[in-house]
Amino acid sequence: MRDAGFGAFLRSGSTAEVKALSGATGAEGGFAIPRAIDEQVDATLKSISPIRAIASVVRVGTSGYRKLVASGGFASGWASETGPRAETATPVFNEIVPPSGDLFANPAASQAMLDDAAFDVEAWLAQEIAEEFAAAEGTAFVSGNGINRPKGFLTQPVSTASDATRPFGTLQVVPTGAAGSFGDAPDERLIDLIHAVRAPYRQGAVFVMNSATLAVIRKLKTAEGELIWSPGLAAGQPASLLGYPVVEAEAMPDIAANSLSIAFGNFRAGYLIAERAETQVLRDPFTNKPFVHFYATKRVGGMVSNSEAIKLMRFSAA
Repeated sequence: MRDAGFGAFLRSGSTAEVKALSGATGAEGGFAIPRAIDEQVDATLKSISPIRAIASVVRVGTSGYRKLVASGGFASGWASETGPRAETATPVFNEIVPPSGDLFANPAASQAMLDDAAFDVEAWLAQEIAEEFAAAEGTAFVSGNGINRPKGFLTQPVSTASDATRPFGTLQVVPTGAAGSFGDAPDERLIDLIHAVRAPYRQGAVFVMNSATLAVIRKLKTAEGELIWSPGLAAGQPASLLGYPVVEAEAMPDIAANSLSIAFGNFRAGYLIAERAETQVLRDPFTNKPFVHFYATKRVGGMVSNSEAIKLMRFSAA
């Protein structure tokens, strides 16, 4: 059921029934979107911004969210019944502070359109906000530079070193052996990428690539002439690549020399999205008469939280 008071606010600015945001007052025009609209926005974001659907999402009350990640683990040893016990190593804590920024949309409608009783203002507003937010999110989670926005996983430092020797926060890359292509054995390179991820993280792991790369993948064959792509065997069952689901993210780059066009891993364990729970909207009928602007904003942050859980394929010779 839609909030009648909020609908009246959108059409005319009436404050008969409103919910003020944080410290702002109703007279200043800041109001929380009703719960029904907020849920509709979130559902649309998952379909357009696929990283949100596979990553770990936390709701925070402030912009200063921090998380501790332990690396190294406890060491152990063997000794005789009366032999000495030396001190063993202890885990190292790493602090994760996802960079964030204000994601905003500013759709407008004429007052005449808002006055039209047949016009579904709330549905229109939710759709406009969802499309604006999803486009920006989808790019930021993949390639955001971390300045007033999330830091994408493709902008992390990379190395060919294994988990045992690679610094925390650096993602491992697996080269294809040829610049701009899979080389002579594409199925073997993809298997190398899969097994670069340790077994605990492979449970729940997915491939991430854009549709152009996926089109190339679907045409690849093994040495025996079999397609490495497996379509879903039943209605509603997802297709898979070497036994793992594929997520299409259009923000991923096309295949080119030295491109990082394929990611594989457990994004639930490897990428963290931190966001404020409330979407805020400000009704502005004065700036651009006769149009009414609805300035919506939401604070979103994100970054790689566990650099062992995500691996990248680099289309390079080495």
